[in-house]
Amino acid sequence: MELVPAWAPAVGFTLLPHVGGFLGSSIAKKEIPAWYETLRKPSWCPPNWVFAPVWGTLYTSVGYGSYLVWKELGGFSEKSVVPLGLYAGHLALNWAWTPVFFGAHKIGWGLVTLLLTTGAATATTASWYNINKTAAYLMVPYLAWLSLASALNYRIWKDNRNKK
Repeated sequence: MELVPAWAPAVGFTLLPHVGGFLGSSIAKKEIPAWYETLRKPSWCPPNWVFAPVWGTLYTSVGYGSYLVWKELGGFSEKSVVPLGLYAGHLALNWAWTPVFFGAHKIGWGLVTLLLTTGAATATTASWYNINKTAAYLMVPYLAWLSLASALNYRIWKDNRNKK
């Protein structure tokens, strides 16, 4: 008898990124009306309702990619340390952004966190490419969104530096 059903790792890896998103959303929900709405934002800033479905889709995509890499490398092994370690590091940075930006109102440090996240996600994608191309391709929309988010975070920081 199998202790873990065959489908469980796929579901677990796919849902894992949502954990940080779910925890961060409680901070963001409180701070959007109280603080974020008071900030100057560029005309190309997406409406607030866009962020949750986009992040949900992207978290699902990168989570499934991590499962593909894990499966391709035979689970947690010596070969998986770098590709899954980079992924875990990037995910921790991703999860840290919301408490930094929304929770602490540190827009500049949020930008630093986001740039580090983007760098780590790029390294993750590169490390995955020779292991499982589909997993690497699943990271591409995420990298594009991180680029947009970085540009947006920069503009918000630049346009609100003198705000108390």
